[in-house]
Amino acid sequence: MSDTATVPTRRRARFHSLTVSQVRALTDDAIEVTFAIPAELANDYSYDPGQYIAIRTDLDGENLRRSYSICQAPVEGQLKVAIKRDLGGLFSTWAIDNLRAGMQLDVMSPEGKFTSQIVRATAAHYVAVAAGSGITPVLALIESTLSASPLNRFSLVYSNRTSMETMFVDELADLKDKYPVQLALYHVLTRERRSSELLSGRLDEAKFRDILRNLIYAPDVVEWFLCGPFDLVQLCRDTLADLGIDTNAIRYELFTTDRPDRPTGQSGRPVEVKAGEDVHTITFRLDGTTATVTSPVHSNESILNAALRVRGDVPFACAGGVCGTCRAVVTEGTVNMIENYALEPEELARGYVLTCQSIPTSECVSVNYDA
Repeated sequence: MSDTATVPTRRRARFHSLTVSQVRALTDDAIEVTFAIPAELANDYSYDPGQYIAIRTDLDGENLRRSYSICQAPVEGQLKVAIKRDLGGLFSTWAIDNLRAGMQLDVMSPEGKFTSQIVRATAAHYVAVAAGSGITPVLALIESTLSASPLNRFSLVYSNRTSMETMFVDELADLKDKYPVQLALYHVLTRERRSSELLSGRLDEAKFRDILRNLIYAPDVVEWFLCGPFDLVQLCRDTLADLGIDTNAIRYELFTTDRPDRPTGQSGRPVEVKAGEDVHTITFRLDGTTATVTSPVHSNESILNAALRVRGDVPFACAGGVCGTCRAVVTEGTVNMIENYALEPEELARGYVLTCQSIPTSECVSVNYDA
């Protein structure tokens, strides 16, 4: 019925300066940003539906990196992302208030594994559960999946507070018009009453089970895509597992963990090494060259933070254990990886760690970003 894709060779994320060709308002607090991709960078910015880019800029003396999912199926010469205003978000607030066509930003080449693992499918049914800005990668997945075969189907459960705050509502309606039989849309509004009680109120476990019982036949689904806040994604994962759904058929993406009780990664934290104090010696390989840095034992400094002190192009995007851009293989020594929302079990078995979350636990540690 379907073939499973092999995992492609991972390319190293790199930044290039790209020009903004269009900025379009989606809601009062969200914009769509289109970047022009010059012909000479076409290969660098080729992507699979569901992947993301990171944007790098300096604001108020702070070097910021923010990750945004690409919200369209691949189109030659451009890519689009959506930026939603975060409460207290420095970059998102600046972008929504100031970003204009003609401006340039440093944009990382596409990354991410929130992609379909099905190479070919006949009459396959896909389902996504998204909340808020979690719709952005799902848009690309819907468009690419339905255009691939007239027999494919896609069901989307999309949760927002109100209809006015729903991103890409017109684009979803256009897709529904284009694929009236293949696409099923279920808008769940938490602060606005809908005609259907099933689609009104918070998307909790009981409501999700009701949706699966009445609207979506779970055993018929070949792939699931979950994107949104940590609690919602985890709720859906646990519910699907309880229903006996194969975890290998479930893809999920988090923009942040939304867990204030969990430690975040480090990037750019100042650390000073004083003479005579105990240190970890960290060696890392990147782009075929090797560098070494020492880190005070008492500092509990991450490998990423230490590496950035001696080489500014070490790859990372979120620094929160979510995106996986900073992954590397441990080739010597041991580390304590505090959090992991990005690496798969097979990657862990091969020795990969997230360097933004990894604290050395041995005197000497070596990692290889090129692996």
